[in-house]
Amino acid sequence: MSKELIRLTGISMEYDGEAVLHSIDLDINDGEFVTLLGPSGCGKTTTLRIIGGFETPVSGDVYFEGKRINDLPPHKRKVNTIFQKYALFPHLNVFENVAFGLRIQKLPEAEIRQRIFDMLELVNLRGYERRNINALSGGQQQRVAIARALVCRPRLLLLDEPLGALDLRLRKDMQVELKRLQQQLGITFLYVTHDQEEALSMSDRVVVMDKGLIQQIGTPEDIYNEPRNAFVADFIGESNIIDGVMLRDRLVEFCGRKFDCLDSGFGANEPVDVVIRPEDIDIIPYRPGLIKGTVSNITFKGVHYEFIVDVDGFKWLVQSTDYQELGSTVGFVIESDAIHIMKKSEYSGVFGDYSSFSQEYDEDTAAPEDSDEEQG
Repeated sequence: MSKELIRLTGISMEYDGEAVLHSIDLDINDGEFVTLLGPSGCGKTTTLRIIGGFETPVSGDVYFEGKRINDLPPHKRKVNTIFQKYALFPHLNVFENVAFGLRIQKLPEAEIRQRIFDMLELVNLRGYERRNINALSGGQQQRVAIARALVCRPRLLLLDEPLGALDLRLRKDMQVELKRLQQQLGITFLYVTHDQEEALSMSDRVVVMDKGLIQQIGTPEDIYNEPRNAFVADFIGESNIIDGVMLRDRLVEFCGRKFDCLDSGFGANEPVDVVIRPEDIDIIPYRPGLIKGTVSNITFKGVHYEFIVDVDGFKWLVQSTDYQELGSTVGFVIESDAIHIMKKSEYSGVFGDYSSFSQEYDEDTAAPEDSDEEQG
């Protein structure tokens, strides 16, 4: 069983009298890749900065290997941080940038050289030792920042949106590289992102945050397949979230029909949120007994079509390789294992209807990437 490295207990934080973290608890094990995931302002960057020693919480404690470190300054913590802006030294070449932390430690020159060459080999930059920082691409600069952070052999590496400034293809390449490095070195990574795909593809565990609270902690599979509330279901992937009633264990009613499901432990006739992923719906020409809808929008996505289907005014998102005509009347076939039941929460009724989906999609594809660092 993995040993606990970091423990946060009752951490609260505020800026200018406004609370940004509300008594959060979090454990991170040695050798884990943990991602803090959530929208801008949810508190994920603040959590990272508190662990790094850059912020002091108004209440609560930070423990490192069982020892309270609230009053320990950043440079005395066995932690290094990589920010979205890499903060490399433009007047130093690659070698000297990576050597910076080692020279502060006053290590022998021979050891410094060996550790730098080993680290540059690891990040695929061997031969770039004398290269000027300004002559490197964004991806290469990011690798230098990683090498500089890892060469000092921290127990914990904090990464705050480190891929935000890279283009999509390079981001995906670097996701693979970061996971490889983490597994190869066995260093604990705590990663901050608002990108759900990044979190799911890289992490051992994902911590989903919103409004200064942890909404759910789990493996990527748990978070995706068993979301705890409507916020998590909507933020992680696409979800249709429908009002339903749990008639009894393993039987739910929604859209005027009864469905077998796998969930239990709810009260008889308890109002619930029903989550159904777009890829788990089989869309076919309508026949009696099925949920009935009208195709109101079609987007071709390469490997599948995305359909917006109007069911009595509620817009469902359905992903399928089977084409249906715009305006056609269709039915849904939904298997019991595709239905996930959640308790009602403050997020109920806020997410899950795709009425504005096509407008949002157009805006998202047209909007430039926001690469500013967030506060919180």
